[in-house]
Amino acid sequence: MMVNRRQWMAGGAALATTMAAGPLIAKSVKSKPIGIQLYTVRELFAADPMATLEKVAAIGYREVEYGGGGYDKMDHAALRKTMDRLGLTAPSVHIGYEALESDFDGAVKMAKTLGADTVVLPWMAEAYRNAEGWKAAVANFSRWAERLKKAGLSFAYHNHDFEFTVKPGGTSLFDTLVADTDPALVKIELDLFWTVAAGEDPKAIIRRLPGRIYAYHVKDRTADGNMTSVGKGVIDFADIFTLNRTAGVKHFYVENDQSPAPYLPDIQTSFAALSRLRA
Repeated sequence: MMVNRRQWMAGGAALATTMAAGPLIAKSVKSKPIGIQLYTVRELFAADPMATLEKVAAIGYREVEYGGGGYDKMDHAALRKTMDRLGLTAPSVHIGYEALESDFDGAVKMAKTLGADTVVLPWMAEAYRNAEGWKAAVANFSRWAERLKKAGLSFAYHNHDFEFTVKPGGTSLFDTLVADTDPALVKIELDLFWTVAAGEDPKAIIRRLPGRIYAYHVKDRTADGNMTSVGKGVIDFADIFTLNRTAGVKHFYVENDQSPAPYLPDIQTSFAALSRLRA
């Protein structure tokens, strides 16, 4: 069920509400660098990855999460060198199911070269969204998480809406994932937009999974259901962030799958809005 949400803008009344929420929000967000999922600027990144990293860093982002833009085929050592020069880190990388299945060792090497400590599985195709296919996939999640741990890496799963809305036999894919995996090994990267889009209450999810939320994907949602820059929609991030300690969240990644060209103004707006929560 959706919870009540109020739009909050720069200088608006909801900002005052955020500030009034006090030390809990400040401590749980202020200490965390603001990151960006590079899928948001995938067109720019694919054309000129090094220049894109420079522009991201110039805005003020200090963490990047690789995903899309053809990053998996690039020179990862060169990307790492550029990040080091710019003061950027990449705590996690998105690696697809098929890539993990076909070249697990290559995925580990790529993640480590980029300096990541966590591999995030970002998407599952339609073919797996049934009882049999999901059961087999979840078993692989557990197996890969064990192998990643031995390699010094962690594993997390990134949700969309279908994990909540597809319910083979009456049980959602998300509930099956949570129940059939070890919470110490399989973490959740909670995409707040998609959680809300599925009709779920992010705070209820967090309370169900204390300590299991690896990161948030922070992207806003308009009243009519479209993606928008953080702070331009109706998701009450300030309210959600009161549970950051319960969640155990380590990273806050701005993401907008539908970021409009030329992209940089959108991520600047999101950075500024998320920064206000850190004041």
